[in-house]
Amino acid sequence: MTSNNRNSMGISGMDEILNGGLISNRVYLIRGGPGTGKTTLGLHFLLEGIKNDEDVLFVTFIEPAEKIKQNAENFGFDLDKVNFLDLNPDADFFQEGKDYDILASDQVEQKPLLEKISRAIEKIEPDRIFFDGITQLKYLATDKFKFRKQFLSLMQFTMKFNSTMVLTSEASDSNPDDDLQFLVDGVINLKLEESSLHTISVSKMRGTSIKKGKHSMKFTDKGIEVFTNLEGNYIKKRVSQEKLSSGIPEIDKMLFGGLERGTSTIITGPTGAGKTTLGAQFITNNSQTGQSILYTFEEPEESLKERLSNINIPVKDMVDKKELFIKEINPINYTLNEFLQLVRRDIEENDISLLMLDSITGFYMLLEDEKFSNTNKLLYNLLQYLKSYNISVILINEVKDITGDFRVTDNKSSYLSDNIIFLRHLELNGELQKAIGILKKRMSDFENRLRQFEITGSGIKVGEPLEGLRGILSGNPELIN
Repeated sequence: MTSNNRNSMGISGMDEILNGGLISNRVYLIRGGPGTGKTTLGLHFLLEGIKNDEDVLFVTFIEPAEKIKQNAENFGFDLDKVNFLDLNPDADFFQEGKDYDILASDQVEQKPLLEKISRAIEKIEPDRIFFDGITQLKYLATDKFKFRKQFLSLMQFTMKFNSTMVLTSEASDSNPDDDLQFLVDGVINLKLEESSLHTISVSKMRGTSIKKGKHSMKFTDKGIEVFTNLEGNYIKKRVSQEKLSSGIPEIDKMLFGGLERGTSTIITGPTGAGKTTLGAQFITNNSQTGQSILYTFEEPEESLKERLSNINIPVKDMVDKKELFIKEINPINYTLNEFLQLVRRDIEENDISLLMLDSITGFYMLLEDEKFSNTNKLLYNLLQYLKSYNISVILINEVKDITGDFRVTDNKSSYLSDNIIFLRHLELNGELQKAIGILKKRMSDFENRLRQFEITGSGIKVGEPLEGLRGILSGNPELIN
């Protein structure tokens, strides 16, 4: 048993959701459909007790104990010290035509089944009890009132032994478990989403705060991993008035000195405009003030390092010196909360001062199960978390149209950022050129004129403000007579 009378679930993410674990000597319900992980979660709970030299009891009404042990071997679980009470019918049940009348209607007051459970608890005096299939008792009771009476009796009995009991329920429309939810101290919900994403949420927990919302869950060869969302994880507050220089005098002049540290910046523009290159320029000029990290959803790390090295942006050297971490993220292999937990670990284990996300579109690919109205909220949560660490954030955003009507983003996320730098393709005298401008800067004023932007073999070059032109934002500027 953990400190403050908490029982760890044996899964770090789950304990975080529960603010340290389950409160001891109480009863909790795990709800979910077939294959959602109820039994596996219960095994984690029991094995954590064994790790703490506690006595544990597994009461099974759904699967035979031997089958449970065989399935547990797939996760490397050793159940030798788990006490089992197997309430499944014997193997000769069908062969001999027996009736399964442990709780026959005319003997319900004798409660022979509950007596078996009681005797096992009295003998073992378990610190933790996992009852897999509590709703099966309903089929053996004559009515809801008697089932509720029996269940309350079981709860009161386990309290005598200071046992913490976890139950599972596979509720359906024909067999709801509202009565159980009302009686227990906490309710944990497991769900398999349409996209095959496993999620976990807590809808009730007496006596403690919880981490609300939907969290993702994944099955691995070691059991279950839980990845929490970022809501409420703003644990540090540091204020800095320093500015992040790009290392290019003309850009710093446009930004009135640079980007304030701890702010978020969107670099937006069409494909090939130089967005990632400009973001990398800020990263290389940040090497003396802290470590940087770049999450790339679109370009492989080796390709990115080689390409930037060819234009005199030495990210390869920064990676070698551990001044920069580059991590490839394939949205197919990550859930949103799994990625957010990766970010948290990277932030809390390193001295990160600048983070770059390449790109917003790649981040949104993690949000398949979210409604569009909720996607920007999730990005907002991430930005607020990073801001609490005073980390400067650069978000790369690609717009579809190369020329035409000016648009900052295609996903209406521009309001989330403190600063917006945009890049545009221009056609001048039959030649394709680029321009850079500042659209927004929350903490100070900025230069409101566009400048020519060029990527050369020696790096980024920015020219004087473009004059004598109109219609620059359309991508088809005209000379002013």
